Amino acid sequence: MSMASSSRSVTLRLQFPNKIGMLGKITSAIGQTGGDISAIDIANAEGGMILRDITVKTRGDAHLKEIRQSLKAIPEVELVHLSDRTFLLHLGGKIEVCNKIPLTTRDDLSRVYTPGVARVCMAIHEDKSKAFALTIKKNSVLIVSDGSAVLGLGNIGPEAAMPVMEGKAMLFKEFGKIDAYPICLQTQKTDEIIETIERISPGFGGINLEDISSPRCFEVEARLKERLDIPVFHDDQHGTAVVVLAALLNALKVVGKNMSELKVVISGVGAAGIAIADILLASGVQNILGCDRTGIVYDGRAEGMNAIKTRFAKKVNGNKEKGDLGTALQDADVFIGVSSEGLLKREWLKNMAPDPIVFALANPTPEIMPEEAEGLVRVMATGRSDYPNQINNVLVFPGMFRGALDVRASEINTEMNLAAARAIASIIPDAELSEDYIIPGVFNRRIAKVVAHDVGEAAIESGVAGREKKAGRRRVS
Repeated sequence: MSMASSSRSVTLRLQFPNKIGMLGKITSAIGQTGGDISAIDIANAEGGMILRDITVKTRGDAHLKEIRQSLKAIPEVELVHLSDRTFLLHLGGKIEVCNKIPLTTRDDLSRVYTPGVARVCMAIHEDKSKAFALTIKKNSVLIVSDGSAVLGLGNIGPEAAMPVMEGKAMLFKEFGKIDAYPICLQTQKTDEIIETIERISPGFGGINLEDISSPRCFEVEARLKERLDIPVFHDDQHGTAVVVLAALLNALKVVGKNMSELKVVISGVGAAGIAIADILLASGVQNILGCDRTGIVYDGRAEGMNAIKTRFAKKVNGNKEKGDLGTALQDADVFIGVSSEGLLKREWLKNMAPDPIVFALANPTPEIMPEEAEGLVRVMATGRSDYPNQINNVLVFPGMFRGALDVRASEINTEMNLAAARAIASIIPDAELSEDYIIPGVFNRRIAKVVAHDVGEAAIESGVAGREKKAGRRRVS
């Protein structure tokens, strides 16, 4: 059974007689159904009646119905109103544009707009690189999606993708101090997506591709990288790959294994799975098997293949192993799941190598729940916040883009991805590492600063930086 979650919290406005024992009956009824009460407030009290707002974390719609029925069974208790706190938070959107400077006088107006702005326009016309210094380009990232692969919801369209893109923009601002703009496109044609992004790119210092389905996302990213002179980063691919590598670096310290000796099995050969394989290969892993719905991917397989998987098959599984996921896991040191819930069977874990590492990252329900894997896995990680070792892309992209923007990088390359992973891993001192602590928490404010520093250095060293970064200490408290 899933746990009650803040993302499913509601506020119940209840009216009932203001007498001893009534509140106790209500809280007991909610508690007996598994509801988690987080707040109780008085809204009004008059005429012998009291109006209370009770905030409850639930497990979902079915659980909420059960709570409502339990309250209905209590005489004299009336449910006046029910508010879904997540929906309330989204009313009117979650972000806004604010002016950086006051605009209160004619003098202000003459400098921010006409006539003064004309001189700034001409300065940029004469030297386009000045756009980085004189416009928002310096600190702006475009978050763009076509709504074709949103979270685990699938192809729900651009309008429905907007709440996710707004949330992403909030994370950019909160953790990277970057102004990010959510743009959802009314097209899912590869050429039109590429052309649209290219045409609106002059106002941005970087492009974050988001929730574009595989395999189109590979072509969109590759062609934009060829056409644009600013970083293009598909977070579903590279953000996931970076944070997985960071977690694995620390997990290997816990179990005492080396990259070059590992057998790694990746479940899910889409955008994330292929990017994870690429970064692991670049880190020294030599034995990787990828599995999809058809089974182990190998060079020469005909069923369920496409051009992307065909290229992937030539880089991994050198022995051309065949079979299902269970077969692939024989003597495997690491399982990385970016596929679907419940796919990993407990009995397969028994056949893995000693001290296995399992990253079950399907969201919201992983390939195997930690409770089910208990006793058979040395290090367990998921994408969920209600278990230890949450592997979350927010550890990556704010610092990644902060570092890239600070040095005016023209791209985000493998060296920068590797630097980001090592930076994230380094946040936890070796002496503090444990099975339940291989990756820092998402609200650790040092992460984005350390990642930005190391990514900027990697950009400079790999020759993709447009300017040198000012000297500074790596560790920022």
